[in-house]
Amino acid sequence: MSAPSQADLVEACTWLSERDASLARAYRDLGLPTWRYREPNYSVIARMIAYQQITTKAAASIWARVEDALGTVSTASVLAASDDTLRGCGLSRPKVRHLRSIADAIESGALDLTRVYSAEIDDARAELIAVKGIGPWTADLFLLYCGRLDAFPVGDVGLMEAYKLLSDASDRHDTKSFNTLAESWRPYRGVAAHLLWGWINAERDKASAQ
Repeated sequence: MSAPSQADLVEACTWLSERDASLARAYRDLGLPTWRYREPNYSVIARMIAYQQITTKAAASIWARVEDALGTVSTASVLAASDDTLRGCGLSRPKVRHLRSIADAIESGALDLTRVYSAEIDDARAELIAVKGIGPWTADLFLLYCGRLDAFPVGDVGLMEAYKLLSDASDRHDTKSFNTLAESWRPYRGVAAHLLWGWINAERDKASAQ
């Protein structure tokens, strides 16, 4: 299990550029995007849950306390920890329940991350969101972090804003129309997402440096 190779990304970016002028512009300006890779394990999902709906700074402090309290964050360590321990790290009650629910699913075999890693992308997504505590957003980002070239974070405002700017459109796509557009990027929707993220972040960096 590893991040996509440079050759894979070149092939995907070339393919996307031939089919979408806005993505071609992003590739021309940015070059190959940097892939946000993480090992596909429970700890990655747990961290994503901890970071949801709060500021990055607050989430980082909470996650550091979780790691200090548990050592290695794993299904076993989360299930063995008391609610008081987890709540004392700053995790909300719903997040504690979700972390335990996901850990239980992995321990029981209801969720098999090795199977998810190799399954067809839509099947992988369905298996993830069938587990209480894993919503579509978490599933999509987890699959992207795993290096899945066609995983796509539906409804990501940053992606829609980047595409609007690249296409010189007056308005952003809404979620439904953007998702429909993204269907034309299969089997490389994840690469398109990284191109768009990389491009808009680079543009923001340029603006802040001026």
